[in-house]
Amino acid sequence: MSIVFRAKFVAELRKQIPDLPQSFYDKLFKHKWVVFAKKPFRNTATVVEYLGRYTHKIAISNYRIKDIDYVNKTVTFSMKDYRNHGKKTTKTLSTKEFIRRFSLHILPRGFTRIRHFGILSSAWKKEKLPALQQALGKKIIAKNTEDKGAVSTFLGRCPSCKKGRLETLVSFDSRGPPANYLKLIFKTKQPIK
Repeated sequence: MSIVFRAKFVAELRKQIPDLPQSFYDKLFKHKWVVFAKKPFRNTATVVEYLGRYTHKIAISNYRIKDIDYVNKTVTFSMKDYRNHGKKTTKTLSTKEFIRRFSLHILPRGFTRIRHFGILSSAWKKEKLPALQQALGKKIIAKNTEDKGAVSTFLGRCPSCKKGRLETLVSFDSRGPPANYLKLIFKTKQPIK
């Protein structure tokens, strides 16, 4: 299947971009291609169910909890032991340890479970997509910055009173604050600019 896919892909590429050198195609055919063709979703309900597993899944499902011992304060649950070739087994933990491990899977407010990487990431699209569109001869749609009486949103509003506006004191790149940021805040009482 990979040979057929590679041939069809390269044939379409030759039609779309005819001036690519032959050495480019030689490099493409030198490597083995791996094609992962998964059975498509049956309907929209299966798509929603599939995405829901990633966006709303909790750390452990109820059916995996086998026993709760209130006297000894333990929880027994089923699990896969990946150290033993994925064999299904049960594990018993104290309630404190079970809750500690469960809480490690709770995301802080504002974090998302699904993130986009590579060409789908926001940083990549912002930096390289306009140049790519220009190279392919696509019309670049400029972002409209005019305010034409748009509906007011709650973005930038105080999360407590919902009336005041938040002001940005410090902004970071996509990797978050520097390691010494908290130390710097506690040393200085005045806001960092």
